[in-house]
Amino acid sequence: MGDGRWGGAERWRSAGRTLVRVLVVWAVSTLTMLLLAGLLPDFRLQSADGDSFTRTALTAATAAGAFGLLGALVWPLIVRAVLLVPALVLGLLVFFLNGSLLLVALWLIPDGRGAAAPETAVAVAAVMSAVASATSTALAVRDDDAYRRRLYRLTGRTRPRDPGDTAGSVPGTVFLQLDGVGHHVLRGAVADGLMPTVAGWLEAGHRLTPWRTDWSSQTGASQLGILHGSNEDVPAFRWYEKDTGRLMVSNRPASAVELQRRAVRRTGDGGLLTVDGASRGNLFSGGADQLALVLSMAARRGRRNRSRAGYFAYFSDPANAVRTAGSLVAECVREVYQSTRARLRREAPRVSRGGTYPFVRAFATVVERDVVVSAVMGDMLAGRTAVYADLVAYDEVAHHSGPHGRDTDQVLARLDRAIALIATVAEHAPRPYRIVLLSDHGQSPGETFESAYGLTLKDLVRAGCGLPVPRRVRRTRSGSEARDAARDALRSVLHRPLDESGETARELPARPSEPVVLASGNLGLVSFPDVPHRMTREEIDRRHPALLRTLAHHPGIGFVLVASAEHGSVVLTRDGAEVPVAELTDDGPLAVFGRGAARAVRRTDGFPHVADIMINSMYDPATGNVHAFEEQIGSHGGLGGEQSHAFLLSPPDLSPPVGAGQELVGAEQVHRVLRRWLRESSGPQVPLGRAGALREGSAGPREISPSTRETESVLPVEGPAPQDKNR
Repeated sequence: MGDGRWGGAERWRSAGRTLVRVLVVWAVSTLTMLLLAGLLPDFRLQSADGDSFTRTALTAATAAGAFGLLGALVWPLIVRAVLLVPALVLGLLVFFLNGSLLLVALWLIPDGRGAAAPETAVAVAAVMSAVASATSTALAVRDDDAYRRRLYRLTGRTRPRDPGDTAGSVPGTVFLQLDGVGHHVLRGAVADGLMPTVAGWLEAGHRLTPWRTDWSSQTGASQLGILHGSNEDVPAFRWYEKDTGRLMVSNRPASAVELQRRAVRRTGDGGLLTVDGASRGNLFSGGADQLALVLSMAARRGRRNRSRAGYFAYFSDPANAVRTAGSLVAECVREVYQSTRARLRREAPRVSRGGTYPFVRAFATVVERDVVVSAVMGDMLAGRTAVYADLVAYDEVAHHSGPHGRDTDQVLARLDRAIALIATVAEHAPRPYRIVLLSDHGQSPGETFESAYGLTLKDLVRAGCGLPVPRRVRRTRSGSEARDAARDALRSVLHRPLDESGETARELPARPSEPVVLASGNLGLVSFPDVPHRMTREEIDRRHPALLRTLAHHPGIGFVLVASAEHGSVVLTRDGAEVPVAELTDDGPLAVFGRGAARAVRRTDGFPHVADIMINSMYDPATGNVHAFEEQIGSHGGLGGEQSHAFLLSPPDLSPPVGAGQELVGAEQVHRVLRRWLRESSGPQVPLGRAGALREGSAGPREISPSTRETESVLPVEGPAPQDKNR
């Protein structure tokens, strides 16, 4: 009986505190509106004949109250209605819809005393939302219940978890992926004071474990292996499949859903997050039922497609739209300033950062970060068992600014603040949480291949094949040598002169289709689509006698992998070495690329969709530089330097990732470690069977439909390959 009286009294006190906060916020909003009405000529709160101050204040209070009610009741419905528009457009659209609500609030004032120009209404609504949000948050600082309710509203929650739920005593796990942040970069950021939250965790006993990626050191391969336990047959970020005629690109929705389907079929279970899991901002779902900004779900339609749910949860609070819009503009200005400074100082290496890139960067570093962090907070307040989220900000900036420097230092500092916010919210969650930080790969610096040698990898391949190339390529040393070598090789084979175009007379067979040349960071792939099988070295030499020699001997290329009818597969290097893949060792021709390079190459060589020719750029161990085959001065995707060394940071109450003296190698092994930690936290995780894993809405996508297949590219591939925004 006493407990009941105490509970009733506590509820009354809580209701009283809530009422006080509402009244204070209302009063502050009223004063803000009065101030704006005095400052802005196109905003008035009086009749045409003028009103007393008391009457004007009453009008302001009415308008502020109406605006607050509309924001609480109508705003979530508006945001849900516009979720189908593109994400960046949505962020800007809600900014102006907020102004429309203010116009409605002014229209509700009796006798037409409230009026504002549309552009003024947008500005007034933005200021009102920001002030109301700041006031409400400030009042709730010392009130845990109020702070929690504020977080529930921010994350789309409507009520807390039942305190009597027995699952509340079992720890949940949050996996935060810092995309592209290598082991070396993290250690440097901690040492330089850029990431105090991470530094505090390390001082408290967290384990920092490096792990080595596969040959394909990029998000598509790493995250597929981490979330689904298999990245078999993912040779690069983008590759051509001869059996289907499709160009697979890891960050295209149709490719992502197909890769996830293959992984689920191969492993027989849905993924890391099949038991009460949430996937936020990832390429793949991991089998989670709760999804937001998951690329493999973006190609699907219907009631079960919740890939945009995170946007609704975030933008349903008008203050979030205002805050994020302001940060978005600030980030665009910051990028323009930083790129201009780099150009004026003639910093090298450097790539173009104009066009739409400032907006792309701002979206990755502001909008996506804010939405993903908000979704993770909501997951913790909902008490979910396992959450995996990807924060892509560093990776995006490092591609264009380089992995080391002031630009990326600022991003790392902001990521640390996001981690600190998530850790703070974990203290208010209905169950304890273990937060694990990890990365999917690192980044290696270096001048681009084109900048260093004056031609692209595609140009070099075409020149080595004796195919026409642009005049600027013919003037470069590499292009001239390749064309001369191709002409000499054909002359020796045919025993007859060639004309100036490099073509022979009618005795040659019809010209075969041109090679497909693709780039994934400093990893290049060459495929000949008219040959249904993987071509051997002998077949390539008969068709293009100078090609392999041109590639292997080029100073910008570290090694070439090609099949061989005689030796199975061989690695060709610049010094003339030709080593069968079966005989590769870490102290052989790949020694410069570090321990494990031979194993990584041997594994990729066995993939069904490995390219006819796999090309890895040079690597200089003295500088750590590689040459990206695309426009990136911070790159990853192949072997060489920091890109192959990711990290795993775990709290001390979890078991060590590997035993003493052992190495953590490959994304699939990381998956097994994370699974073990989930079992330690919550007991055995029961993977779904093959049928369950392929059931819609549970562990993975269904069989891919013909309409989805049509969204994939088929040859010929026109235009430049898309740049990676999430690798």
